[in-house]
Amino acid sequence: MNPDTKLHAARRDRLRAVLRREGLSALLVSQSANRYYLSGFALHNPQENESAGMLLVTTGGVDLLFTDSRYRDEALRLWPEAGLRIYRGNTPPSTIGESVSSLGAGVLGLEARGISLDFFDQCAASLSALVEIRRTYGLIEELRCIKSPDELERIGAACALNHAMMAWLPSVALPGRSEAAVAWDIEKFFRERGAPETAFAVIVGRGPNAALPHCVPGGDRLQQDDLVLVDAGCRLRDYCSDQTRTLWLGPNPSARFRDTLQAVQEAQRRAVALIRPGIPCCEVFQAAWDYFVQLGVSDAFTHGLGHGIGLETHEGPNLNHANALLLEPGMVVTVEPGLYDPAWGGVRWEHMVVVTEDGNRVL
Repeated sequence: MNPDTKLHAARRDRLRAVLRREGLSALLVSQSANRYYLSGFALHNPQENESAGMLLVTTGGVDLLFTDSRYRDEALRLWPEAGLRIYRGNTPPSTIGESVSSLGAGVLGLEARGISLDFFDQCAASLSALVEIRRTYGLIEELRCIKSPDELERIGAACALNHAMMAWLPSVALPGRSEAAVAWDIEKFFRERGAPETAFAVIVGRGPNAALPHCVPGGDRLQQDDLVLVDAGCRLRDYCSDQTRTLWLGPNPSARFRDTLQAVQEAQRRAVALIRPGIPCCEVFQAAWDYFVQLGVSDAFTHGLGHGIGLETHEGPNLNHANALLLEPGMVVTVEPGLYDPAWGGVRWEHMVVVTEDGNRVL
């Protein structure tokens, strides 16, 4: 039996309290990271259009894991056979409906952001006579926002490996090498040091390509006396890291690069200085935005200031202009202001920050 079984059971018990608060009898968990958080089963789906399975959590304490025959043996390593339901095909709602009705679940929640419209329609057609169906939003993500000490330790370890990679980066980010070659070296660096995968596709962009926040590395070659933006993260012990650095290739950075980097780093410093419990996420964003407005460059800041990070690279809470959620101890966010000019390039600088009881800690 998986040693984390008690941990996952405790998380499901916390979710039950949320379900009762929302007036739900059960929740069908379909989003992969949420499924994994509550059960330890299959952090990733095999493909974007294919599910590894779903988890039914009930307020009555009987929880069921649904999957297909490919995953049966894997599931039995961490889930009791009595609570395992093997289906054929693509998670037929009829299989789930039989179990829901047998448990007497009166109000069934479906994760609105984790299922297709087709699946919802099938559920409505096959289950509406048995249960009331409701869309739900962010119930498990609400729990995942606050990281436990163990989760913080794992995130810290992933971040430390990221720091090591960034310190090593200048040895391979050299004039004449392609963006794609540097990106592959970064991925190998992570894998050779124990990370089974990158947290997301590595971003390497030189010159004007650095103005693309999610640049796909290609055949463009890095050049002397030019900039290169690298955004990369790893997954280590299930948890993600995410850091961006923008480098100048050569001993004499241009005045524009120096001024832009200084502006970005000062905006980041002002935002990080605000992070503490009780501060709305939008105020952290505003600190960076107001500084860019003061400099007259806010039009070149084209995205949010940051995002939560954990089992997923992008999760709550988001640091943007509209999110009034208050920061709490245990939240982990990125702070990544950037300034972009398609004709010249872009500069972004990113740190990961933990909200502590009395302020924050930069990882």
